[in-house]
Amino acid sequence: MSTRAVLEVIALDVEDALAAQAGGADRLELVTDMASDGLTPPPATVAAIRAAVHIDLRVMLRLEDGFAAGDAGRLVRVARNLRAAGATEFVLGFLDPDGRVDLTAVERVVAELDGCRWTFHRAIDRAADRDALRKQLDGLPGLDTYLTAGSAAGVDDGLPTLLTEAARRGEPGYEQRLLVGGGLRLEHVPPLRAAGVDAFHIGGAVRPGGWSGPVSAAAVRDWRRSLDAPLSRPAAPAAAPHV
Repeated sequence: MSTRAVLEVIALDVEDALAAQAGGADRLELVTDMASDGLTPPPATVAAIRAAVHIDLRVMLRLEDGFAAGDAGRLVRVARNLRAAGATEFVLGFLDPDGRVDLTAVERVVAELDGCRWTFHRAIDRAADRDALRKQLDGLPGLDTYLTAGSAAGVDDGLPTLLTEAARRGEPGYEQRLLVGGGLRLEHVPPLRAAGVDAFHIGGAVRPGGWSGPVSAAAVRDWRRSLDAPLSRPAAPAAAPHV
């Protein structure tokens, strides 16, 4: 069984997708409009990227800025069109005005996905109660991943939460993979890997020119090398002196 950590890279277009794949990414998150933190891309973009690369891809289902579902019927229609364009994995997550999971909207969209695998995205970092959200979503078909920084402010602030949740892996509501992203830097990787985290999500970290520029295959390769590096083991305790 492979122990290779999953590296997911945000892609906006075919150029990004090819560079991410060349650098060693395992999966893409497909979005558009990063000024709104990533919205649903057009089906034509999804189809073009699917034809260009062989690695897995997950498509964002988010029609407007913020974490409200908006028109759930429209979300269902968009999901149907994306599936027709070749999408088989998705990213979604909706909250109500009080910061609770909008279970009605999530269930409507998941029903349309009909068993497709999906990630609940960083809406969890804005939730009023992360643990309650996980428990409510537990058992939904296809949910296999949570994308989270542990905090709305990013991994720097959320690291303690991430380490705590990693330690709960396998408990009810915590069976899903923890995909860490949101202000993630290379120096965060060793403590996360030591805690058992095996999936990492990056976007701006592999765009030297910012979001107006493309993904750099070389930058992705740096992350791949870091994730593939052997974990350092604690030094063995010194032997007691002979007396």
